[in-house]
Amino acid sequence: MSAEQDISLDEKRVYAGGSARTAFVATDAGLVEASVSDDLLGEYGLVHRGRTRDVVAVDGRVAAAGEDALLATDDGFTETGFGDADAVGFADGLVAAGEGRVARYDDGAWTPLGDVSDVRAVAGDLLAAADGVFRLDGSHAGLDDARDVAVGTEVFAATDDGLYALANGWMKRRSGAFQAVSTRAGSTVAVAADGTLFEHHDGGWIDAGAPGDVVDAVPTADALYAVTGNGTFLARATDGHDADASDGWRERTLGLPGCRRLAVV
Repeated sequence: MSAEQDISLDEKRVYAGGSARTAFVATDAGLVEASVSDDLLGEYGLVHRGRTRDVVAVDGRVAAAGEDALLATDDGFTETGFGDADAVGFADGLVAAGEGRVARYDDGAWTPLGDVSDVRAVAGDLLAAADGVFRLDGSHAGLDDARDVAVGTEVFAATDDGLYALANGWMKRRSGAFQAVSTRAGSTVAVAADGTLFEHHDGGWIDAGAPGDVVDAVPTADALYAVTGNGTFLARATDGHDADASDGWRERTLGLPGCRRLAVV
């Protein structure tokens, strides 16, 4: 499937059993929406055309960043008038960052929060940026060259020289050039810059054995999902859900270039 082909925009939950979810992938061609269930990928298609840099899903809310900050509604994705956006997140409303500014969307208007350049990710009240981790008001919270940040039972930051957790200051958990981190209810996954997917298991970090150069990953209650930069969607069932693939991973080629971020509702 090429980016030029007509693609169905309808979300279709095609499984009678299992846990049906919706996944979104930010790509150079646009924003992809897909139906997933355990380790299966069903119908998928572009729901927004145009280079998409970021996508997040928090408590059922979904937003994406591109030439504008996009907010998911019952009628699809709506432009918010922010302008060119590099990253989005949710913290008492939709937060977007781009062109050196950070702002919150409320009642159809944007309220400036702070000034931070080259923001790569938003999680809770933290930003991952070229100069480190920042708070929404623009105050520096430590580290350098932060690629991603995740807020859960612990706060993690993926940086150019390691994976850090916030305790009494930032504590390095793993060395390497990390570009993404994601958490869910005690589960943590991290992606090294060379494409290797690591997951936290029994108090230690292990190679998840994901095929291809992974750029982002998301753990859920029943599966671990990931995407490679060249457009392969990966899924592996977890927590007692049987995976049909012999190596535990199922692969599906999306056929779209420049995959960057993955979010799962």
